[in-house]
Amino acid sequence: MSGNPALIMRLVASAYSVAEKAGAIVRKVLHSGELGIVEKTGANDLQTLADRLAQKSICASLSRRFPKITIIGEEDLPFEEVQEDMIEKGQAEEILQKTCPEEYRAIKEEELVVWVDPLDGTKEYTEASRCLHLQAVVQKPHKGLDKTHGTALWLLDNVTVLIGIAYGGRAIAGVINQPFYNYQLGAEAALGRTMWGMLGLGAFGFQLQEVPADRRIVTTTRSHSNKTVTDCVNAMEPHEVIRVGGAGNKIIQLIEGKASAYVFASPGCKKWDTCAPEAILHAVGGKLTDMFGNPYGYNADVKHMNSAGVLATLRNHDYYVSRVPQSVLQALKSE
Repeated sequence: MSGNPALIMRLVASAYSVAEKAGAIVRKVLHSGELGIVEKTGANDLQTLADRLAQKSICASLSRRFPKITIIGEEDLPFEEVQEDMIEKGQAEEILQKTCPEEYRAIKEEELVVWVDPLDGTKEYTEASRCLHLQAVVQKPHKGLDKTHGTALWLLDNVTVLIGIAYGGRAIAGVINQPFYNYQLGAEAALGRTMWGMLGLGAFGFQLQEVPADRRIVTTTRSHSNKTVTDCVNAMEPHEVIRVGGAGNKIIQLIEGKASAYVFASPGCKKWDTCAPEAILHAVGGKLTDMFGNPYGYNADVKHMNSAGVLATLRNHDYYVSRVPQSVLQALKSE
C-alpha cells in the first residue's frame, strides 16, 4: 500500500473484496440446493437465501469499516447481528495502489451513497437451480453438457453482484462480480470474476471491445417485456436482439462487444440495478440515461425506481435516444 490512500479508493478496494465474498455466498447457496425462495411482488420478483445472505454480508462489512456512509440495499431486511464469518475485512491491493483522481481526494464518508444489489438476475438464478436439480435427479450420463445442463449454466451467466458508489448524486465508482464466470472450463475451473471502474481512472477486470460500427445489436429484458419495450427495441432497427437477464449482465454485453445498446423502455429497473454498471460504463466512455436522454441521480433521497426506463450505450448514445418513438415517451410520461 503506497502512503495513505484516499477514502474513496479504500471504499472501492473494500467493495471489490466484499463483492467477491458475496459471489462466493451466491455460489454456495446454489450448490446447497436450498434456495429459500420467497415472492416479493410476484413470480417475476423473487428473493432467495442468497439475496439475503449476500446483502447482509455486503452491508455489514462496508458499514463496519465505513460507519458514516449511507448504504441502500435492494432487500428490505430486518436488522440483526451478522455472524463474524460473514464479515469481509480484506481490500484489493491493486486498487489501493491506484492514484485517486484529484476531484475525489477530499470526499468524506457522509457524502457517499452505496447502492447494493446482492444478486442481480434472481429469476435466472432460480431457473438455473431448478434445471441443475433436475439434472442431478435424473442423473443422465452425458459427455460435456446436455441441453438441460447447458441452459442452466447459460442462465447463471446472467447473475451478478452489484455495488455502486455515488457522490453528489452521480455514480462515480462501481464493482460487478460475476459469480459463475468461467463455468465453460469445467468442474476444476476457478469460478467468478470481478470488474470495477471509477470515473477518471477507467475500468478493469475485462477486455473492452466494441460491436462493429456497421452493426446494431440491442440487448433487452428476458422476462419483463411488454409492448412499449418491444416497440422501442424495434424502432432501433437492430440487426440482432439479445434477451438476457440482469442489468449488470446487460452492461457487460456492452463493454465486451456483444451489444451496441441496452434498451428497456419501461419502469422496473431500480437505482441499485444501474449505479455500479453505470459507473463502469461511464468510466470507459459509455453512457446510461433514461429513455429521454436524461441522467439518473443517485442521492440517498431519490426514488428507487428508474421510472423513465433505461437506455445505455458504449458509443453513439444520441443516435439511440433519437430513435425512441414519441408513443414510447408518452407512455413513460404517464407512469
